Amino acid sequence: MTETAEQNVYLPKGHAVIQSYLRQLDGSPGVYRMLDAQARVLYVGKARNLRARVSSYARPGDHSPRIARMIAETASMMFLTTRTETEALLLEQNLIKQLKPRYNVLLRDDKSFPNILVSREHRFAQIKKHRGAKTEKGDYFGPFASAGAVNRTLNQLQKVFLLRNCADSVLESRTRPCLLYQIKRCSGPCVGLIDEASYAASVADAKRFLEGKTTGVQEALAAEMAAAAEAMEYERAAALRDRIRALTQVQTAQGINPRGVAEADIIALHVENGQACVQVFFIRANQNWGNHDFYPRISGEEDLAEVMEAFVGQFYDNREPPRQVIMSHALDNPDLMAAALAEKAGRKVEMLVPQRGEKAELIENAARNARESLARRMSESATQAKLLRGLAEALDLDAPPRRIEVYDNSHIMGTNAVGAMIVAGAEGLEKGQYRKFNIKGDIAPGDDFAMMKEVLTRRFERLLKEDPDRKTAAWPDLLLIDGGAGQISAVAEIMAGLGVDDVPFVGVAKGVDRDHGKEEFHRVGERPFALQRNDPVLYFIQRLRDEAHRFAIGTHRAKRAKAVGATPLDDIPGVGATRKRALLAHFGSAKAVSRAALADLKAVEGISDSIAETIYGFFHEGG
Repeated sequence: MTETAEQNVYLPKGHAVIQSYLRQLDGSPGVYRMLDAQARVLYVGKARNLRARVSSYARPGDHSPRIARMIAETASMMFLTTRTETEALLLEQNLIKQLKPRYNVLLRDDKSFPNILVSREHRFAQIKKHRGAKTEKGDYFGPFASAGAVNRTLNQLQKVFLLRNCADSVLESRTRPCLLYQIKRCSGPCVGLIDEASYAASVADAKRFLEGKTTGVQEALAAEMAAAAEAMEYERAAALRDRIRALTQVQTAQGINPRGVAEADIIALHVENGQACVQVFFIRANQNWGNHDFYPRISGEEDLAEVMEAFVGQFYDNREPPRQVIMSHALDNPDLMAAALAEKAGRKVEMLVPQRGEKAELIENAARNARESLARRMSESATQAKLLRGLAEALDLDAPPRRIEVYDNSHIMGTNAVGAMIVAGAEGLEKGQYRKFNIKGDIAPGDDFAMMKEVLTRRFERLLKEDPDRKTAAWPDLLLIDGGAGQISAVAEIMAGLGVDDVPFVGVAKGVDRDHGKEEFHRVGERPFALQRNDPVLYFIQRLRDEAHRFAIGTHRAKRAKAVGATPLDDIPGVGATRKRALLAHFGSAKAVSRAALADLKAVEGISDSIAETIYGFFHEGG
C-alpha cells in the first residue's frame, strides 16, 4: 500500500480541490478520504479505479444533495492504494468504523455476541457462556443474539444433559455435591457420582443437540425412559421424562427453526423518516439462536443498497461470517462483498436475496421485526426529545441538551472510592459513554467534595487536552450533580479553575426527608427550586440520578470484591492466575507462601527454579 496526503497549504473547497488531485492518481484500486478545512474526515470510500471515482466528484453535475454538501465541504483528500478491490472494501469498512465520518452510513452498535463453549481443558468437560477471542480449547457454538438467549439455552441444557458449569478449581476442591446436583442440574462429577465414560456420552449428546441433531438425542432419551419404566425404575424414568420436556422447551423458545437453512444470518433493512433499523437473525445448525436490532446512522438520502452494503461490510469487520448471508435488499456489488467475506472466513460465503420459499419467509419475518422495532424507537425518540425540551425549560437552558453528564461517587468510609459518570442524550442512556474514575488522590474518608473535585478535574482536563476547540460531541451541554448547595459551590470553583465557564451545571438534592418527589435543584447564586411531583421532567431527572447511583454502586462493589480477592502474589512478576492457584493450593494461603523456604517453593508443581527464586526474593528482599 502507498499513501498520498494533502500538504498543509491553503486550498479552496469543493470541485476545484478535488480536480487538483487527479494528476496524482492512476487506475489503481484503493480507498480515498475526503477532509474538511479542519482536517476532519468527512467521508471514506473505496474504488476499483481511484482516478475514475475521484473524477466523478470533480465534475459539477448530477449529485444527490448529500454528496453535493460533502463535496462543498471538502478541502483536502487522502488516498491509500491496494492490490485488489476486495482489499479496498475491507480497508474501507475498517476505516469507517475507526474514523466515524459524518457522511458515511455508520454502524454504531459494535457489540460482540456470546457463544456456548464446551471446554476440553478437563476430562469432565465444562459447558459455559463465552464472549471474545476463541483462545480456550473446546467446541464453540454460536453466535447467540444476546446473553439472555445463551443463559436460557444453558439453563435448559443443564436440565437435559446435567453438565457442570463450575470452574475447574471448584470441581477439584469439592468434597460433596453442590446445589446444582440437588436440583438435578448436574450429574456430580466432582465427587464421582458419574464415571468419565458416561459423562463423555452426555457431552457428546449436548454437542449433537447444539449441532442441530435433536431428533436422535430425543429418540435416545425416549428409549432410555421406556427401558427404565420397563425395569420399574420409575424415579429414573421420571428424571428422563423431565429431561425430554426441557429439551422440548429449548426448541419451543427458539421459535422458527428452518429446515432448509443450516447456517445463515438473516438481515432485513427498514428505512423510514430518515432513520434505519436492521434486524439480524442468527440461524445455526437449523436453529434460531435469537435476533438483534441495529440502528445505523444514515442521512436519509442514501439508497437501500448503499445502506445494506455499508451495514454488511461493517457488521462482519470483526465477526466471522456464516456460510449464507440472506438479505432483504440486494447490494450494488454482491460478488465483491462475497469475495471479501470469503477471504475473511477462509471458505465460500453466499450472498442471497430470496424471492420465494422458506428463505423469503425468513426475510419477511425479519423485515416485520425491523419495521416494528423502528416504530418503537421513533416513538421513544419523540418522547425523549419532548423530555429534553422540558428539561431545558425547567432549568432555563438556552436549548435542549444534546449530551447530559450525571456524576455520583461511592465508597465505604472512604475506602475503595470511585466516581461515576453516566451520559444521556437524544437517544436515551448512552451506556457506551459511561466512565468510572478510581479515586487516586490523598482524600480524607468521606470527603465527597474532594472526590468530586478529582473526578471533574480529570474529566475536563482530558477534554481540554483532546478537544480544546470543542469540535466533537464529547462536550456536555449540562452537568447534573448529586448534591446540594455545598456540592454546587465546589463544582463552580473547580470549573472556574479549569477555565470552563460555559457548561451549565445543576445540583439535585433529595430535599425534605430525602423523599423521592421532593427533590430540590441548586444553581450557583440562585435560590433552590422544585418541580411539581407529577412533572415528567422530574421523573426523567430522577431516572438519570438513580442510574448514576446504580452505576457508581456497581463500580464500587466490583472494586471492593477485587480488593477482597487480592493477595501479595498479584504483585510478583511472572506469577499469573495459574501459578497463583498452584501456590495457594500447595501452601494454603499467601502468608504461608511468604514464609516458605526456597526449596519448598521449587517443589510446587508448575513453579520453575527461576520463578521460585523470584517469589522468594519478593518476600525476603533485604532480609
